[in-house]
Order: sequence, then structure tokens, then C-alpha cells
Amino acid sequence: MTLLTGCGLMNSGESSDERPIAVGTTSVPSTLDPATSWDGSWELFRNVYQTLVSLPSGAAEPQADAAECGFEDSANRVYHCELREDMKFSNGNTLDAKAVKYSIDRVRRIGVGGGPAGLLGSLDRVETQGDRGVTFRLTKPDATFPFVLSTPAMSIVDPSAYPAKSARTDAKVTGSGPYVLQSYADGSKAELVRNDNYQGFADRKNDALTIRYFKTSAAMVGALKAKKIDATFRGLAADDIVKLQDKQGTNGLQLVEGAGMEISYLVFNPKDPWAGKSAVRRAVAQIVDRGAIADKVYANTVEPLYSMVPRGLAGHTTDYFDEFNDPSAAKAAGILSKAGINGPVPLTFWYASDRYGSATAPEFAELKRQLEASKLFKVTLKSRPWKSFEQGYKKGEYPVFGRGWFPDFPDADNFIAPFVGEKNALSTPYVSPEITDKLLPLSRKQSDRGVVVRQFEQAQRIMVRDARLLPLWQGKQYIAASEEISGGERALDPSTIMMMWELHRKTSW
Repeated sequence: MTLLTGCGLMNSGESSDERPIAVGTTSVPSTLDPATSWDGSWELFRNVYQTLVSLPSGAAEPQADAAECGFEDSANRVYHCELREDMKFSNGNTLDAKAVKYSIDRVRRIGVGGGPAGLLGSLDRVETQGDRGVTFRLTKPDATFPFVLSTPAMSIVDPSAYPAKSARTDAKVTGSGPYVLQSYADGSKAELVRNDNYQGFADRKNDALTIRYFKTSAAMVGALKAKKIDATFRGLAADDIVKLQDKQGTNGLQLVEGAGMEISYLVFNPKDPWAGKSAVRRAVAQIVDRGAIADKVYANTVEPLYSMVPRGLAGHTTDYFDEFNDPSAAKAAGILSKAGINGPVPLTFWYASDRYGSATAPEFAELKRQLEASKLFKVTLKSRPWKSFEQGYKKGEYPVFGRGWFPDFPDADNFIAPFVGEKNALSTPYVSPEITDKLLPLSRKQSDRGVVVRQFEQAQRIMVRDARLLPLWQGKQYIAASEEISGGERALDPSTIMMMWELHRKTSW
């Protein structure tokens, strides 16, 4: 659904105005090296790097990007790609099969904890055939592997510019994506210009972009109103969204609303003396009032979520509600009492102070209020900026912490697999052999993702029983822009990563 104020979005062709389009976001990259990132850095990566296959706007399955690809066997274990002819990196160096193998092998070789190597669990080896042929041999059937290759983590990099065993740290990018990163100021600005060597699916509607990074929604919207930026992507606060919807003091601006798969959830550290207890986790789950969070904190711009798999994907359930029903302090007290736990349970909740928008602090304040109102918990709130926050949870420092998840690809597998196993994206071991060794392998044998509902529903029941992860809400996608900007409705891909090449200025009204 698209909500518009003013004249709305029109696809009126390329603009003669050559000024770079400026886009604001609160999602600052944690790194510029795809081998070390499994986070919102991908929003920049999608625009400056290239993958073998990709998910264009509206696509349900990966399509050709740098290469034509497909499974060569019915068992989904041999995946072959043939690169386009005469591919080059932005610096003019040849992009060939060896560069692809180098890029994928490098992700696994560096193996950053909580990093993208976790996406390649089914990969055995990468082989090359001549200059253009690349074959991926898998250890087991994996119908999701094309989706994995479509993620920005699998971006192709120039071997001469990226160390084989460590991250690149010079704040530069050498890729083959639609744009070249002309300059980068960490936490402030990224300037992108058209990559003349690019060959891929992106039909660029502009020649240059500036991405500006903000710490708060208020500052970002203020810059939009002052015409210092042309559009916003990640990080709009609920009150700003409501004002845009109601046209309150937002003349000359438009709001694009799209279905989203962003989720917010709590993670419990199994090594913490309190959060590691099943009864404590289940008692928290019994008390948390998602409806109050959605209403009081987010003005109903998000929806309560009772499954780690969001609405809109096969495998979504309401198991958390079915198990715990409405919030109840009495039931929570019974759970703790049965486990021999008396008195207020001390828990420390951590969150990123600058990552998921300005509503995060009020959200955690509401969680604290709810839990302490039950008289069963004593909650301490702590926060850090994203980069140090990420380092902390990777070291296992937090008893309970909040995370947001923007899908790597639109499949239920990506809302379960990254969070389970000894090594996962959260760096908090979650050993569940039934999920990792049985249900996920069974589901990955099926190319038709609509027939794997049963496996994901069963995995959800296990996750509810364990209560290691507690889903809170599911968000939508919003782009706010000046009325002269078109293409916003096409700029959001299925993985909620902004395809900025779709944005352009209108030439007629």
C-alpha cells in the first residue's frame, strides 16, 4: 500500500537536474567490507557492490545480476553461474570467475564471529571453469542457497584491493555495483557516483547520490523539511510518521508506506545466571504486553508479533500468543514459583542507542515498566552506540539485549537459521539439534518454498518452548521524500534494503 501526501509519486522519466539526490538514514554502516558485516551496512553495499544474483523490486526469487545461475541437479546441491562477458570492477580491473571464488572463500576464511560466514553453512567448495564459470558444490540440499548469494554479504570484491585473511580498513570500496563510493566520512556522509563499468539488472534513474547519516529521526526530518536532503529511508520515528500521514506541518513532503518484514526481538544470554533459566525467560514472555508497546511507543506504526517469522511469509504462526495468551503477572508468578524462584529477579536489558530509531529508548523504558509493575523483576537499562553495542553482544556481555532484524532474503528460513546453532548471528549459542539437524535440512530440500510450512511451524513451537528469543513487533517500510522525488515505491527491495538507483527528480507534474 502506498500513502501519499501532496501530488504523490510519479514515474516521469529521468530528470535533467544533475544535482545528487541526498538520502538520510539513521543506519550507519559498521564496516565497508562485506566479508565482515551481517547488519544494516548492507543498505550501502547493495548500491556499491554487486552479487551474482539479486532480488529486483517485486521479485519473489533471485534473478540474474552479475551472472546467469541455476541448480544443475534435482537435489539442489550443485549451483552453477556463468558471468556476463567482459565484466570489470569500478577501477577497471577484470571481474572473472577467480574473483568470485576469492570473494566467497574470503568470507569463510575471515570468519568474523556473528558475521556472514554463518550464511554459508551448506557450502562445501567453490570451483571455477575458465574465466566465466563458477560452480558451488554444497554439502547437502539447500534450496535457499540462491537467496544467500543474493545478499550483499556475498558481494564480489577485487582480489587486488581486499586482503585474503583480514578486513579492508581504508574506508574505500572497490566493487562492481551501480555506483562508485567517491568519498566516505564515517558516521556522517557517503558520496556515490555512477559506475560506468557496471553491468547488471539495475536501471539507474540518477547519476549521483549522497547518503547522510543522522543520530535521530528529528534531526533527519528537520533536514528534509529544510531541503538539506531529498528523502529519508531508515529510522523515521513514529510521531514523525504520524505527522506525515496526517499532513501536520509537512507541506511539500510525501510518505511512501510499504509492507515490511523488519522485526524487533529480545535475546536472552544462556550463560547469564538469571537469563539462562527457562522459567525466567518464560515469565518475561508471560508479562510482556506487545500491544502496549505498539500503541504507546510506536503509535501503531508497528504491529505486535507473536512469531519470529513475520506475517507475509509461509511459516508465520501466533505460537507465542497461543502459549502465553494475554499478559498476566499471576501466571508469570506461577512459572517462577514452580521453578523455586522467589523475590524480584534482577535483569539488565541492553539496547543500541543509535541504531533502530529514537523510539528504542522509550520501548525499553516501557518493557522495564511492564516487568517491574508485576513485582517479579528488577530491571536495569543500559545502552551503547551500535558499534560498541555490537562488540559487546559478540563477547557475550549482555544478559538480555534487543535486536532488530531486516531479512537477508524473504524466506522463513532467514528468520530462524541465523539465530540457532553453536555459532550464529547473535553470538549467543542456541543449540537445538531438532531445528538445525532435522527441520532446516528438510525444508531446504524443497525448491517450492510454499510447501515447507510444517517444518517452520514445528521450529516455531520449539522456539516458543525455549523462549530464548522473544519477538516483540513487526514494522513497515517508510520513505519520506520531497514531492519532487519519484521512484520511492520501487526503491524498497524484498529485504528492506533501499535500491537508491530508482530515485529521481520529476520533470513534469
